[in-house]
Amino acid sequence: MASGVRAARTAPFPQWWRLPARPRPVAAAAAATVLLVCVPTGEKDVTAAVHVTPADLASLLLVALTAVDLLRGRARLDRTVCLLFGAVVCAAAAATLASIDPQASTTGFVRLVQIFVLVPAAVACALRTRRDRRLVLGAFVAAALAEGAVGAQQYLTRTGASYAGQPVRAVGTFGALDIMAMSTVVSFGLLAALALALGERGPGGRPALRRALYAAAALLTFPLAVSFSRGSWIACAAAVAVLMLRADARLALRCAVLGAAAAVVLVGGFGLGASGVAERLGSIGSVQAAPDQSVSDRYDLWATAGRIWQDHPATGAGPKAFQQLRDGHAPLRLSSGSDAEDATIGFQREPLLSPHNMYFLVLSEQGLLGITAYAALFLALLAGCLRRARGSGALAALALLVWILVDFLYADIGGTTTVLTSVVLGLAARAAFPGPADPEAR
Repeated sequence: MASGVRAARTAPFPQWWRLPARPRPVAAAAAATVLLVCVPTGEKDVTAAVHVTPADLASLLLVALTAVDLLRGRARLDRTVCLLFGAVVCAAAAATLASIDPQASTTGFVRLVQIFVLVPAAVACALRTRRDRRLVLGAFVAAALAEGAVGAQQYLTRTGASYAGQPVRAVGTFGALDIMAMSTVVSFGLLAALALALGERGPGGRPALRRALYAAAALLTFPLAVSFSRGSWIACAAAVAVLMLRADARLALRCAVLGAAAAVVLVGGFGLGASGVAERLGSIGSVQAAPDQSVSDRYDLWATAGRIWQDHPATGAGPKAFQQLRDGHAPLRLSSGSDAEDATIGFQREPLLSPHNMYFLVLSEQGLLGITAYAALFLALLAGCLRRARGSGALAALALLVWILVDFLYADIGGTTTVLTSVVLGLAARAAFPGPADPEAR
């Protein structure tokens, strides 16, 4: 009897009750980089050369910690990843040296190396285990839930940014000058939650956690909808489709049917965001036949980038040169700026300083050399993620990468959430080129 009592007292706690082990500093720094994006930084001057945010500082700490690990032999980076990142550095350096304004291009070069090389490489080195990746993906979900709650409250209380003359656009803690930021964070969190939930299916999965993650993904659809960001909607739909088809085609079909039914009930039955969301959705189909002013401006900006590239075909005009050459190459009908308005800043007219297309931005500022290097990086990461997307971390990396590649068709880097692009590229690099010791490679 006594032995039975002792056995009961010394029996291990259930798996769900055990406290998680302390994360490694590099993994914690990667998660902090994601979470600190939500820290309000005030309204910023978009024409300033440099913006340093708390998330940027955390990313630099991550790079420093990873450098120490590399010097001590506790981390390594796949040779193919090194070549891909090295090509991006060489292309940016060549464009800077051949720039029309090397001094201005130097700050752009530093930013490009941070976003597309240093931080992604640090993330790829830092997230060596499944637990590391889940920590960072959990940070994406937590950040999205926080921003989504703020955005939903802004829509329901009519305290958001102006949309169609009404203060109903959800922008989270980012403000009207960074209009895409909240929808980006919410999209990343939705995709991370969905990928983690799919990873909890089958033997060994935790049903309670799976249901909680599905619920989180479902809740995030509302703030995403009332962000009124057509680009985020399209990118999220494409990423969810790729994620579901890669994980389970039959489940993807069932989810599509259920999602359509839920949209009918929420929008048609309860009227949640019905008028604005329906009009915004309808405008997606008219971007060719009858584009609104924002779409027309994008087309003109793309044409402007093409003309700049024609004048500087090999290495481009140099980082940050687009804004200097825009007026000399843009058509006369291009707007002088876009409108931004909320209770904090009032009404402002913000200049259009980029082509709102990452591929055209690279082409105009870094030429054929640059677009080749970036295309090689993106295609290699995409192919690797598609080939190895089995565990929840790899599935999440695939979905997040697809979101970015689609979003780059009508957006480019800039704003508070830019550093999240770096984290996603690092996750994708780790998933695409895991190395022989990676737990999810087995």
